[in-house]
Amino acid sequence: MSHAIIPAMTLDTRLAEAFARLPDYLGSHVLVSLTALALGLGASLPLAIASRHRPWLRGSLLAAASVVQTIPGLALLALFYPLLLALSALSERVFGAGFSALGFLPSVLALALYSMLPVLRNTVTGLNGIDPRLRDAARVIGMSEGKRLREIELPLALPVIMAGIRTAAVWVIGTATLATPIGQQSLGNYIFTGLQTQNWVFVMFGCVAAAVLALAVDQLLALMQAGVERRSPARIALGVLGVLAIIAGALLPGLARPQATYVIGAKTFTEQYVLASLIKERLAVAGLSAAQRPGLGSNVLFDALAGNEIDVAVDYTGTIWANRMNRTDVLARDEVLDQMARWLKETHGIRMLGGLGFENAYALAMTRKKAQVLGISNIADLARHAGELSIAGDYEFFARPEWAALVKAYGLQFRAQREMQPEFMVPAVASGQVDVISAYTSDGQLAKFDLLVLDDPKHAIPPYDAILLLAPRRANDERLIAALTPLLDAIPVTLMRAANARAAGGGSSAEEAARWLGNEIGKK
Repeated sequence: MSHAIIPAMTLDTRLAEAFARLPDYLGSHVLVSLTALALGLGASLPLAIASRHRPWLRGSLLAAASVVQTIPGLALLALFYPLLLALSALSERVFGAGFSALGFLPSVLALALYSMLPVLRNTVTGLNGIDPRLRDAARVIGMSEGKRLREIELPLALPVIMAGIRTAAVWVIGTATLATPIGQQSLGNYIFTGLQTQNWVFVMFGCVAAAVLALAVDQLLALMQAGVERRSPARIALGVLGVLAIIAGALLPGLARPQATYVIGAKTFTEQYVLASLIKERLAVAGLSAAQRPGLGSNVLFDALAGNEIDVAVDYTGTIWANRMNRTDVLARDEVLDQMARWLKETHGIRMLGGLGFENAYALAMTRKKAQVLGISNIADLARHAGELSIAGDYEFFARPEWAALVKAYGLQFRAQREMQPEFMVPAVASGQVDVISAYTSDGQLAKFDLLVLDDPKHAIPPYDAILLLAPRRANDERLIAALTPLLDAIPVTLMRAANARAAGGGSSAEEAARWLGNEIGKK
């Protein structure tokens, strides 16, 4: 199908879709942000107060909080997931019960740590900045240390402390947008989804919504601060009511909605959004309710599926073969599927329901014009010119076994190597910013930009069949299996490319592309 006939979504349509998702995203964002902020304040305020007369403790706390602050927010969030996953497994072995390591808990803990530095620093600064003569005078008239703290030190230090709390609140609300890859729904879902599908309305909507929320909370905290400083109960009450109104307005729509029976996981690229929407649509037709948890990293998605934190997902045989099974040999497609199905069941309890009918393999691609000029038709040809060329890959590619296998098989050594968002790679190679990219064979933009996918004559990259996986607790769920079985072997790669093209580059939304794909499957 030609890209030119794909209908473009209007601004009004995109805005309507963004507002439709706002209750879910905003409610989750407010819940995780305020929980993390409350936890951070509950830890940092007592610690700051306890350290005000203990320089060694004060220095240690500020140093530790400063180190945490140097860790990028996304990395800090991501680090908590494997840590909690290991603790959950330990709890399961010792106590017979684990806990969810996906989404809310790692997000709250990471964001709470992220909130502590401004509160610690400002509380210490505010308390230590009080004129010592005031403390001496209070001591002379017989005030206890606790009374001096409550009636003199904290009120005088309050403006500085509140400035730290307000800074922490803005930081936490902003950083919470990065929690999407570890399974926490937030306003960041707009940003991650928008970047992957080039839906810039979603990106802007998410940024503006997060900024408005942060500013609203900051101003309400400022109002409460002014009320305390001026001893105005009305200001304090108004600020508290404002915060409560935000919480209620954000959470009540979600609480009123019935919980979904199934959770569908998806990775961080367009095809996964389309397939997750297609699965949700199929379950709805069968009378089953489902929610999506998109934007998960490859390892996070697999671990979440094995841990029954999501119920169904699409993965790829090559990813599991190389990354999870640590296999470097390349077998026939049917043999890979058979061995993988057994391994998934025996080691993780995951059921491989079957293949969807297409392959989305990693491949190397370049513009057809440049390939013809250099006489390149496969990766062996490319290796002879690699020293003069630059290559770009997604954030995972150069750390994956597939890249190591390509380098080993062909001796690839490029002049320059870059990492970038997947949706920017095709335009980058088409415009000549890079010479070669790591492509996906089902990418709908390959034909649009006339890219040549280079043959892999040594078969360094294993098969990448798209497969439907069910969590252990859903392995024998007859209703779920019956709803999903019509998708097996029903999607040829040409159809998947067309659906991906619709969902990327300003065409349709992932949901609309999924409906189109479902209709096309129904015609077969």
